[in-house]
Amino acid sequence: MARLIVVSNRVAVPKSGTQAGGLAVAVRAALRQHPGIWFGWSGRATARGGETRAVEQDGTTYVVTDLPKEDYQEYYNGFANRVLWPILHYRLDLAEFSRRDLSGYLRVNERFADELHKLLRPDDIVWVHDYHFLALARALRERGHRNRIGFFLHIPFPPTEIVTALPQHERIILALCHYDLVGFQTVTDAANFSRYLESETAFAGNSEDGFDTGERRVRVGAFPVGVETDAFNRLARRAAQSSFVANVMASLSGRAMIIGVDRLDYSKGIDLRMDAFERFLADHPEWRNNVTFLQITPKSRSDIREYAAMDRLVSSKVGQVNGAYGEANWTPVRYVNRTHSQTQLAGLYRKARAALVTPLRDGMNLVAKEFVAAQDGDDPGVLILSRFAGAAVECRPALLVNPYDTDSVAMAIARAMSMPLEERRARQRTMRQTLLANDIGQWPGKFLDALTGRGRIVSPVSARGAPARGAGQASAFTKHLRSRT
Repeated sequence: MARLIVVSNRVAVPKSGTQAGGLAVAVRAALRQHPGIWFGWSGRATARGGETRAVEQDGTTYVVTDLPKEDYQEYYNGFANRVLWPILHYRLDLAEFSRRDLSGYLRVNERFADELHKLLRPDDIVWVHDYHFLALARALRERGHRNRIGFFLHIPFPPTEIVTALPQHERIILALCHYDLVGFQTVTDAANFSRYLESETAFAGNSEDGFDTGERRVRVGAFPVGVETDAFNRLARRAAQSSFVANVMASLSGRAMIIGVDRLDYSKGIDLRMDAFERFLADHPEWRNNVTFLQITPKSRSDIREYAAMDRLVSSKVGQVNGAYGEANWTPVRYVNRTHSQTQLAGLYRKARAALVTPLRDGMNLVAKEFVAAQDGDDPGVLILSRFAGAAVECRPALLVNPYDTDSVAMAIARAMSMPLEERRARQRTMRQTLLANDIGQWPGKFLDALTGRGRIVSPVSARGAPARGAGQASAFTKHLRSRT
């Protein structure tokens, strides 16, 4: 039987305590349709590496492997998060390149290839996720594997002028040409990669037909990730009635709530968001003591210097706003560094008057889509969304803002808080239709159909939406797998 082999840095093994994020939801949707293996790092860094182990559940095999501490430091904290992450998010000023970290990154890609080599069958389909494994396909090809291998980048891909600032970029970025299909969140990201190949290689072809490397034709496309729209709406309806949400709303004493939910990262623009909220309060005194901004920001990568600095900066900004405008019975900003469950967040989204989703650069940003999915269509909240988030392509009826322009974000907050009901409903209806047309349940099939040559390269759904595949209609790739059983 042909299997789907999914590879990602972390594996959300059921009941392991891992919070299901965007990638976990997407991968589980794929593996529900196409049973196989989800392979990745265990999250453990040991003195000399460790074992590779498997867990079987619901027709899926979860295989995880440990990493030596040195590899973890150089591959993950080093090259992946101090070089690739900032550069791919357009932040050349934060990149810290070292040959040692690059060696560690390539070594871990080789290690994963060694472990996959033991698992792969000739007819398996391999789907690799994100910037941690740019070089994995090359390592697999060197071990003789001719499987169909696809890659999907969950974060942005910048223009050639930025990518070529990466030392030894040819060695890293051109490794993607060992994949059969390279997928991105937006047409802009896909076009940037295509322009890079046109500029830096002599490969014949183009972004529409693919690039001929001499060994394979590499196809490039946009496959925007969605959410489980209807399921998330049902979850939000139930969660809004929970004691947790009721207690939060009671603590607001009738005040309106604006919500922001982001991992603590410099790409999210949380510090500028605080500046914009402060400007909103300065310019609109009628909202003082009448609105509370709840910013939920779990900390991440705290052992990396830039993240510790961001933590201090945001905390300082929060204190500044609360000190300037807070009263004995009102705290303008509630800043929470604790992780909340998807159910809790869904309920809060539904109760919020507005959401501030203003990253400086984001591949997609599923918080924006989840907020839209969670809303009560009769009385929806307003999404204030950065134009630099991938979700802006599909959520055009949101209030799109430049997160660097604090005045315009402050004005958008004011507009959201006073927006008439009919306008809120109209914007919500359009965005919901678009999300339904690109639901997460359809996303894996679209990518895998394109990877196996049974489907076209998919462009992002326009703001007008597009017809969705019928709920009972199997993708071509699903039929292919069934035919091999």
